[in-house]
Amino acid sequence: MSVSVTAAPAARRMDVSAPARNNGSASGLSVAIYLHDLAGGGVERQSLIIAEEFRRRGADVTLVLHRLRGQLLDQVPPGLRVVDLNSSRTLMDVPGLARFLRAKKPDILLSNVDLNNVAALLAKSISFSHTKVVICQHNPISISFAAGESRLYRHIAMAYRMLSPLITRAVAVSDGVAAELATLARLPKELILTINNPVVGPDFQARSMEPVDHPWLGSTRSGSVFVTAGRLVPQKDHETMIRALAIHRREMDSRLIVLGTGPRQDELVDLVARLSLTHAVDFAGFHSNALPFFREADAFLLSSRCEGFGNVVVEALGCGAPVIATDCEYGPREILDGGRYGVLVEPRNPAALAEAMDQVATLRERFPADMLRERAGDFSYAACASRYMAMFKALAPNQAWAASA
Repeated sequence: MSVSVTAAPAARRMDVSAPARNNGSASGLSVAIYLHDLAGGGVERQSLIIAEEFRRRGADVTLVLHRLRGQLLDQVPPGLRVVDLNSSRTLMDVPGLARFLRAKKPDILLSNVDLNNVAALLAKSISFSHTKVVICQHNPISISFAAGESRLYRHIAMAYRMLSPLITRAVAVSDGVAAELATLARLPKELILTINNPVVGPDFQARSMEPVDHPWLGSTRSGSVFVTAGRLVPQKDHETMIRALAIHRREMDSRLIVLGTGPRQDELVDLVARLSLTHAVDFAGFHSNALPFFREADAFLLSSRCEGFGNVVVEALGCGAPVIATDCEYGPREILDGGRYGVLVEPRNPAALAEAMDQVATLRERFPADMLRERAGDFSYAACASRYMAMFKALAPNQAWAASA
């Protein structure tokens, strides 16, 4: 199976059946990062970030994709090798991924997200390779979360239990997700490690200060402007946010900018029209850099039913924007430290969210921008990469890597 990377000129093509090469890795450590594609979500952004951080620390890194596609193709770091398995379904990745493990023999396979994690473990089982598989769980695996996902997702916990002997480590992006891996997937606690997502990098401040072109933002705005960002999927529960805006606007003149795309967009647009909010809600689509919107917002809103972590909450804090978020499982409460750094409200409760939105005029006084930016710094690229590299060192397959790490 060969690789076509014509859509990602920064990446370097790679044949999974070619002889393995070390490529001059300073550390002697080789890491393959496996994920679905390069769609514009938090997992995909994190994977590109962490790949570059690993390379800066001397690791030899390859990105392995189910499909070479997505809005982040142009953000692949220059020189990063990309393998396109080009399969029709995630579980069809298994044979190609197994061939990759046999041919390239990476020290670590870092897999991301649910079914991809299952595919990685199955590939390990038939490859007879010595690669250590580290799965990263970004979402809850509870029944309440699975209800909004595909049928296969409902069996993730059971799959992890059955395949647990093949799991070298399981990384959870929050303590809540870690607890589920222990209780629902019944993974031994010594295999589970919490590593929060990398969100704030060296270029964060510069990106946040880029100009934003939107008629509702800037010095000429009238009324308050809320901003949200995320895929338009049931998990994010934009319906509650839109209904909350309708309640809030009975007393106050506010508007909402929705960043992101997804399968629920038509339904949400219809809801906005039914609530006579067309003039007050703008579905602004996907933006590769949403930070300037957060900077200019009077407050950032998150109405999710559940989150594994919540990168956008950290991004909003990093821009000094007050945050109103649902107190859902699991990320927002951890990021906002129980309400110290933002407002937490009950999920699926438009009235509660509207009540918090009514306090928008006082939020910047309650949550000073400098305090929020300092909190966001706890979730830096460097902090995340250092924890991963410390884990890899503990799993070191040879003394050369352990001595140089």
